[in-house]
Amino acid sequence: MKSSKRETKRHLWPSVAPPLLTIDGIGTRPPGCWKMLTVAVCMAFLACLQAQELQGHVSIILLGATGDLAKKYLWQGLFQLYLDEVGKGYSFSFHGAALTSTKQGQELIAKVLESLSCPEDMEPGRCAELKGQFQRLSQYRHLKTNEDYMALSKDIEAQLQHEGLREAGRIFYFSVPPFAYADIARSINSSCRPGPGAWLRVVLEKPFGHDYVSAQQLATELGSFFQEEEMYRVDHYLGKQAVAQILPFRDQNRKALDGLWNRHHVERVEIIMKETVDAEGRTSFYEEYGVIRDVLQNHLTEVLTLVAMELPYNISSSKAVLQHKLQAFQALRGLQKGSAVLGQYQAYSRQVRREQQKPDSFYSLTPTFAGILVHVDNLRWEGVPFILMSGKALDERVGYIRILFRNQAYCAQNEKRWVVDQSQCLPRQIIFYIGHGELGSPAVLVSRNLFRPSLPSKSWKEVEGRPGLHLFGRPISDYYAYSPVREQDAYSVLISHIFHGRKDSFITTENLLASWVFWTPLLDSLAHEVPRLYPGGAENGYLLDFEFSGAQLRFCQQQLEQLVPGPGSAPMPSNFQVLTAKYRESPLISAWPEELISKLADDIEATAVRAVRRFGEFHLALSGGSSPVPLLEQLATGHFGFPWAQTHLWLVDERCVPLWDPESNFQGLQAHLLRYIRVPYYNIHPMPVHLHQRLCAEEDQGAQMYASEISALVTNSSFDLVLLGMGTDGHTASLFPQSPAGLDGTQPVVLTRSPYKPHQRMSLSLPLINRARKVAVLVMGRVKREITMLVSRAGHEPKKWPISGVLPSSGQLVWYMDYEAFLG
Repeated sequence: MKSSKRETKRHLWPSVAPPLLTIDGIGTRPPGCWKMLTVAVCMAFLACLQAQELQGHVSIILLGATGDLAKKYLWQGLFQLYLDEVGKGYSFSFHGAALTSTKQGQELIAKVLESLSCPEDMEPGRCAELKGQFQRLSQYRHLKTNEDYMALSKDIEAQLQHEGLREAGRIFYFSVPPFAYADIARSINSSCRPGPGAWLRVVLEKPFGHDYVSAQQLATELGSFFQEEEMYRVDHYLGKQAVAQILPFRDQNRKALDGLWNRHHVERVEIIMKETVDAEGRTSFYEEYGVIRDVLQNHLTEVLTLVAMELPYNISSSKAVLQHKLQAFQALRGLQKGSAVLGQYQAYSRQVRREQQKPDSFYSLTPTFAGILVHVDNLRWEGVPFILMSGKALDERVGYIRILFRNQAYCAQNEKRWVVDQSQCLPRQIIFYIGHGELGSPAVLVSRNLFRPSLPSKSWKEVEGRPGLHLFGRPISDYYAYSPVREQDAYSVLISHIFHGRKDSFITTENLLASWVFWTPLLDSLAHEVPRLYPGGAENGYLLDFEFSGAQLRFCQQQLEQLVPGPGSAPMPSNFQVLTAKYRESPLISAWPEELISKLADDIEATAVRAVRRFGEFHLALSGGSSPVPLLEQLATGHFGFPWAQTHLWLVDERCVPLWDPESNFQGLQAHLLRYIRVPYYNIHPMPVHLHQRLCAEEDQGAQMYASEISALVTNSSFDLVLLGMGTDGHTASLFPQSPAGLDGTQPVVLTRSPYKPHQRMSLSLPLINRARKVAVLVMGRVKREITMLVSRAGHEPKKWPISGVLPSSGQLVWYMDYEAFLG
């Protein structure tokens, strides 16, 4: 279309103007020239109008038009698109679609359209006029079946024919859950594609999968219906003004940044998104995805690539930008378990139980806070730490990207005499401030002792002085600070980019899969990690501060044992890391989950070392279930001096399932410990629950066999250490209330029945457990608070509460409880 427009101009306007005639020294043209010029101007104007009309008609279909995202952002974004494009040669129609009934949908859409707003600088009369036009162009329709999509397509074609319009293209915005993508895509592809010569663009909202495999499956499914150039995967962070300015800023300041943007000058990069709100009302989503999948895998990783990627020669080339981002993904060093620290605000599990009707025994391991240490393995960034951090229920709402430069200067003069824009001893940093926080709006900040940056003056302006405002430890006057001339919502920016076919602000299939390749191994390794509990808000104090050394990340607060003086004077959890006290007349150690697990692992290793030194071997009996999982992983990855070669591993209890079954306690031991350590094969002793192709048959005498093995290998049948848990009903091992066997008598190993599936179990008996030199009971989670209180007051009543029968006859009993279980 553009070429035909140029050709029209070339024919209508002569390349050389006719010579001027002069009368009394005044230049004039022959009288006929004025007519020619008038005709030419009119024809050119008509040609422009015709060219604009030829731009064509665009139909925008918003799927999920009555949902929260649509009501909060998408309708406003579509209205902004209309305001920006009206009169530029396109005609529009907007279709809000959902599964809601037609009448209800029309009422909801009418309400949303009425609430739309214009930019502040628009004249009210003009705003009202354009808003009325947009409302008339917008309609609701019920879209569910293939026939509904076919009817929509026919209606669009009928409108085009009736109004004599040419179709430019169709945009389908998927503001619906990903499980609905495939059916909608199939219907669009078969029944609602535009005709020849018109384009199709489908817009997809995250989440784009749960891990690499699911993302690949979804990509393959969508790829069977749409071409890659037709798909626009939205990450709304790429539409935020400070984020969208990263590449232009790097491009416009190449001369100043070329020597600085590398490992020789950058100390570290921080990419941060903090929220004060919690996950209430969204726990079903959060339980499936968690903070890493919700924020870090997409938003913060996309930002990381914009900072770390090599800058293309032409940043206007979407293809070049996306290719360089892919290269940045491929240069990321693989993440290890030690690359992350995790937290969870205290009220989260309670919210999940309430919103999803979970039992009182449910305790979530989903992180609501994460700090991740990332390294980029290339010459530019070798050794530079990139810190990604996000969390809910934190002390402030803010987002920023901070590039902190090394300070290798020493200033001989006193700090009072330093000149702000000259002293090299002041911190040197560049900050892309996404919004909220102390500043309250998007901004780009550059330390004055670095350089005066260049930003586009039409869209960015210098921030006026704000005395008393400090950012990142320095007054605002220490920075060259710029903010947008007009703040724009991220979705409005991205909808404009979709309309204009700009792909660089969106996630390609290749880049999406590269991101999941990077994140999936870490997510798998953290699946059973116990996050550190934090109270939320300003009460978090220093609990979530973390530090890094090499490739390892860890919380700053280390273990600090304090003795509780007596009843009623116990300090609050925020005052200490580990406390020691008494529980049922036995030693109690209580801490936040991570410190508790670390303390227990240290104690087990110390017991093992002493046993090997005295007897040459260490016999450890472990309970199954989910509680010991973080302990096993801690032992596997953080205790390299553990005497595994001299350790015998026994099971306290076992479910009557084959050993390879995921429900098997031995399988859990294999998955979380044995695969990482070197224990002699003959030192591993699974319970014989599967004999003669039968499970726990009395006649196979599996319990007697295990008892004989213990008697033959363990001196006096006294384990060096037995690790137990405590159920919400007071059971321990697989000894349940009113159990007919195992609570007394002489049988060392017994078959029992559980009220929970799988019902058949094998367990060490209480008399055998009480022969151990040391018994550790691990109790974690707020759901254990009630049973903890009950048992604290109970006497020796194993029939009612089997755990109350645990009391080593000549050994030591130690309780390990996290604060949730101990203090509630």
